[in-house]
Order: sequence, then C-alpha cells, then structure tokens
Amino acid sequence: MELKTITGQQVIRAERVTLRPLQRSDIGLLELYAGDQRVATGTRSIPHPLPPGAAEAFVTRSLSETRKEDVWAMDGTAAGLGEVVGVISLKQMEDAPRQSEIGYWVAPVFWHTGLASEAVGALLADNPQGCDTIFAEVFQDNAFSARILTNAGFQYLGDAETFSVARDANVPTWTYLKKL
Repeated sequence: MELKTITGQQVIRAERVTLRPLQRSDIGLLELYAGDQRVATGTRSIPHPLPPGAAEAFVTRSLSETRKEDVWAMDGTAAGLGEVVGVISLKQMEDAPRQSEIGYWVAPVFWHTGLASEAVGALLADNPQGCDTIFAEVFQDNAFSARILTNAGFQYLGDAETFSVARDANVPTWTYLKKL
C-alpha cells in the first residue's frame, strides 16, 4: 500500500511502524484505544470515559489546514500489527518558531514492545517541522515514557505539573529537552 502526504504532513517510515497522517478510517481504533482508561490517564487531554464523537473530532482537527499540531497514526500494517497501534504528534510552541513539543501514546496491547521508541526515533530523525529544539513532558508515574525520551537523547530539565482531563487533577511531570 502506497501512503501519500496528506494535509502537508510527511509520511515517515520506521522499522515496524509507518507514521502517517490520521484518516477517517482510524476513528474506530482511536475510540477503542483512547477510550481505554490506561491510555487516557497517561495523557493531558484525553477524557475518560471518552465521549461520543471525541475521536471523530480529533481526526477532523488533525486533518484541518489550520491545525495547531501535526498528528500521525503509528501504522503497523506492514509488520502485521494493525492500522493504528498508537499516535504521535508535534505541536509547535507559540511564539517560538523552530520549537515543538512531542507527545505520544501506544495502545496497551503494544506496550513494552519498542514501538514508541521506534516512532519517537523516526520522528526526531526526520524532523518534519524543521525544529531546533523539541520539548517533552511525562507524568512522573510513567517511568517507561521517561526512559523512551532519555534513550532518544532527551535531557531532563526539571519537575512541573499539568492538568490531566482523565484524572481531573494536576499531575506531577518531568520535563525534557532535545536539541536537534
């Protein structure tokens, strides 16, 4: 299957996953995986329970020409893993050209398989937004995501906290930085 650039986003290939723009056919798997409490509570923005239409609205925003971030599906079809095994994104920082924040999640069935590390590595190597600096934050109760970042060359900056919609609370975070 040949994947094309959609809405100005590049298709990026890694060993077992292809990072491709979201498409409407992803809505069902996004509802399934993002609706999992374990995924939602690992993010700032995914509510739990996932309201009807949330995945469709997410895909619509991701495909918009005026979107605020580039979002890719981690597509594992070529490796026999499924069309969507996770999501990864780059959001440009306001008033800071050439700086973005990376975010990602992987469906629980694919946790601890190295897919997130592959996706992060491929996105950094391709650098589709032409960034000089990429920031990241992870919840302090998610040491696995912290290890993915440090293994990808991110440097620890400090502690902070952010609000999690699914947890309905502020959550302590670790903040990281990578110079490209």
